[in-house]
Amino acid sequence: MSAGEFDYIRWIRGRTPGDPRVLVGPGDDCAVLAPRAAATLVTTDMLMDGVDFILADVGPRAAGRKAMAVNLSDIAAMAGAPTAVVVSAALPQVSPAARGEEGRTLAEEVFHGLREIADRFDVPIVGGDTNTWAGPLVLSVTVLGEVTGRGPALRSGARPGDWVFVTGPVGGSILGRHLAPTPRIAEGQALHRLVALTATIDISDGLTADLNHILEESRCGAVLSADSIPIHPDAMELARRTGRPPLAHALGDGEDFELVFTVSPADGAKLLREQPIAGLRLVKIGECVASGLWLEEGGSRQPLDPAGWVHAL
Repeated sequence: MSAGEFDYIRWIRGRTPGDPRVLVGPGDDCAVLAPRAAATLVTTDMLMDGVDFILADVGPRAAGRKAMAVNLSDIAAMAGAPTAVVVSAALPQVSPAARGEEGRTLAEEVFHGLREIADRFDVPIVGGDTNTWAGPLVLSVTVLGEVTGRGPALRSGARPGDWVFVTGPVGGSILGRHLAPTPRIAEGQALHRLVALTATIDISDGLTADLNHILEESRCGAVLSADSIPIHPDAMELARRTGRPPLAHALGDGEDFELVFTVSPADGAKLLREQPIAGLRLVKIGECVASGLWLEEGGSRQPLDPAGWVHAL
């Protein structure tokens, strides 16, 4: 290992404040966290230059921000509270002539982006690993959290008759919003306190793709109302460029990082009466049925194929 790596670790430690939740932070072989009374949530996601962002276009700070935010969004999907983060970074090697300045600047900017989002959501970065290689920037973030309120909000509790909601407009995130998602941490917890969430997921791959994960785990189906889908202005703009309908972008573009969730009709009516919830205006977009995924448009109900991002293996 190079002296540069250890100097970078010392630099990170010097910018990592103490936190009562952390008994031992970066510097040992493991972090030590204070014991918690609630059950622990664990999530991890890896982001790569060329797939999840284009480093040359957006810069390392934006890459760090996105890597942290999308992982916190998984905690939001469980209506949980984040408690600690570890980060592994595979940093791209630079030329020997530039290594002392360019590589270190990139590493520091990644950290600043990670910390910007971590600080916004009051979660400490407690450790991780750094490496360099001949490939592109890769960031792997693992977030620990704790269950709140009624317990973890899972994907598997939706039942026929439940109402389907989304927390905000969707589609067209590739125009820039995918780089600056807002994890719905507070909103997920507020919903979970107010009603019994029967199933929840965050929209990463696409509205219909992620809703279909709920349907598969819950062993039921859903009918979506085309007129009710909240279409983001970015989807309208993207549709003008692609020639595809704005609704198609809303249903399948992904990386909106809103929550899609199901509740009983009684709880759904309660949510509509008490709008807005945690500053959000929730939208009912459909109902659960016995099987299948359907789109109702113009008085006609047609099968709807889940659309969204799938990593090829």
